This record gives sequence, C-alpha cells and structure tokens, in this order.
Amino acid sequence: MRALRAPSPLPGFGLAMGITLTALSLVVLLPIGALLLRGAQIGPADVAALLGRERVQAALALSFRAALGAAAINLVFGLALAWVLARYRFPGRRLVDAAVDLPFALPTAVAGIALTALYAPNGAIGRLLEPLGIRVAYSEAGIWLALIFVGLPFVVRSVQPVIEEIDREVEEASATLGASRARTFGRVILPMLAPALLTGFALALARAVGEYGSVIFIAGNLPMQTEIAPLLIVIRLEEFDYDGAVAIALAMLGISFALLFAINLVQIWSRRRTGAV
Repeated sequence: MRALRAPSPLPGFGLAMGITLTALSLVVLLPIGALLLRGAQIGPADVAALLGRERVQAALALSFRAALGAAAINLVFGLALAWVLARYRFPGRRLVDAAVDLPFALPTAVAGIALTALYAPNGAIGRLLEPLGIRVAYSEAGIWLALIFVGLPFVVRSVQPVIEEIDREVEEASATLGASRARTFGRVILPMLAPALLTGFALALARAVGEYGSVIFIAGNLPMQTEIAPLLIVIRLEEFDYDGAVAIALAMLGISFALLFAINLVQIWSRRRTGAV
C-alpha cells in the first residue's frame, strides 16, 4: 500500500480520499447514473424514437452548432486578447483584465437581458444594424453572441498564464535565425500554446453546450429555428413528458462526452508532440 501513494506533507489520506469520492459521487456520478438508469428503463428503441422527432433534432443541431462555432470564435479572439493582456502595458489594462472575468460573476439572465436590450431591433446597436439587414436578436446570430460572451473568459484565462511564462529569448533566438514574426509565432509560440488553447476551447464548448439563461432572452425560442436543446428539455418537463426530457438529456450527454473525449485526445497528442520537439 505504501508504494501505491506518494509521500505527502498533508496527513489523512483515507479521510481526504473518502471526502473527495463522496463529493464526486453526490455531485457528478449519482446524477449521471440516475439519468442513465432512467434511460435504460425507457429502452433504447423508445429513446431513439423520441430523438428521431424533427423538433428534437433541430434543437440538438442548433445547440451543438452554435456551441462549436462560438468556441472556435473564442479560440481566436481569446488568444488575441490574452496576448495583449500578457505582453502589452497600456492605460486601462487592469480594467480590461478585470472585465474579462465579468461573465463568471454576472448572472446569465442579466447577461441575456443586457444583450437583448443592446441588439434588439430597437436597441442601441440593433437599430444601427437593422437598416443593413443584419438581425442579431431573436435569431441564431443572437445565440452565437450569447455563447461567445459566456465562453470568452475560459479561453483567455487558460492561455494568458502560459503566454506570461514563455521566455522572450526564445522569440529573439528565432528572429536572429532569420524567421519572420509570423513564422516565429506559427512554428515556435503556437505549439507551446496549443495545450492551453485546447483546454480553453474545451471549457468554452462545455459551457456553451449547456448554457440556458443568457440564450433564452435573445434567441426568440422559435421551434425548429431558434430553440435550443436545454430549453426543449425544460418544455418537456413542463409538459410532464419526462421520457422526452430524459432522451434529450441523454443525447446531449453522449454528444458532449464524445466531443470532449476527442478534444482530450488531440490535447494529449499535442502535448506529446510539443514534448518531442
């Protein structure tokens, strides 16, 4: 038994492990287990039939399409924002740095109401976009906007510490060897940032897939158009269609697990490749 655990300055391995496993079971394992058990009671055939409904498929497709798109946008702009905050000093930098964490603390309903007030056809920004034929609120674009808002901090906070730890001498060495700035970034900096970028992407994706509060106010919630899967689960529960709600939840759980598993595989490959280089 002594060989199975490394020496630790903190005593009470058994107590700490017991508390950890108990908390993990109560918060994560038991709810997921109950969901899987209810799905088994319904039966694979009935679950497939419930998921085969056109409205359910449209809601699932919209949720994951918007989540992937928002996470990809956050990956690009989150990297740019993290680079600026880590490498440059300018007036108001601390204010911008603090504002990045605002979506963490802001209630999602408040975020949704604020975005709707700004981008509605009669809002401050929406009224400027309306004559151009651009409609954000009550459309799929509004869903993307809300998911970008709630997911951006995950990318920034995952990448920013890594950027701060990169030795600038590495960039200087690349420049002295004749590499351009673009080549230095693509061949030297980006491989070092890849694991953190994938982590931020996975966190932003996970947050976006299950987002509810900030989306329902700006989406319009039209079936087959702007209705997301979490909202459809709530609708099914309000209709006392528990089997339908469980089926949608199982689909979201399975798709989310598959996406995160794929991202983790890519992250492991990236870390091994970076270590090899």
